[in-house]
Amino acid sequence: MAIDESITARQFLKTWQQIFKERPKAILVISGHWDTKAPTVNVVNQNETIYDFYDLPEPMYKLKYTPPGAPLLAKRVKELLMENGFKSVHEDKTRGVDHGAWVPLMLMYPEAEIPVCQLSVQTDRDGTYHYNLGKALAPLREEGILIMGSGATTHNLGTMRPGGSPAPSWALQFDTWLKNALLEGRYEDVNHYDSRAPYGKMVHPSPDHFYPLHVAMGAAGENAKAKLVHHSWDHVTLSYASYQFAAPK
Repeated sequence: MAIDESITARQFLKTWQQIFKERPKAILVISGHWDTKAPTVNVVNQNETIYDFYDLPEPMYKLKYTPPGAPLLAKRVKELLMENGFKSVHEDKTRGVDHGAWVPLMLMYPEAEIPVCQLSVQTDRDGTYHYNLGKALAPLREEGILIMGSGATTHNLGTMRPGGSPAPSWALQFDTWLKNALLEGRYEDVNHYDSRAPYGKMVHPSPDHFYPLHVAMGAAGENAKAKLVHHSWDHVTLSYASYQFAAPK
């Protein structure tokens, strides 16, 4: 998506500031590409670009996205988590932004002026744990912070292939189930997707790219309304369905 102009989701992200006009004071990204044993925030003054991938086209390694860090936001995230029962929250004082953060952000906010902080996921925990992680961060909504979960609605890399074919039934069924669950506010079902959704384990052999959704969902609150703001497929089985959560007025 960072370099392929034909990917529909890329065009959506490039129009982000036209659609969402409110400019955040800082951005908290929960990325599927940072997995740690305990919740961890990166506490840096300046973010460097992390090339946490391999065997991709050479132009990918020439891209740079170096927004300011958000150390005050990182400390606030740690404070909120510890106040809400997460006893061990770590600080990483060297980590920059991984491609789960910088690829979408370079399209959304190409000027790279808004401070960015990342929060890790814990793939040895479950959806409810990550939902509660998000609930602890709910006050950030009123502090001008954009909370962004970056992963994928469907993410089984072994099934991806060049485009041109329709998405298979198992991917479509999960994608539709998730849309209905979110729009109907059935967040508890989403928390237990691995047992309640069709093909949950097939779609997400590892939960790393799904847990960011749970954090964003929790941060919005149990009465928040979900809205589908983009939907497209890439490489046949990869859904770029994107959801906005708006807290009740």
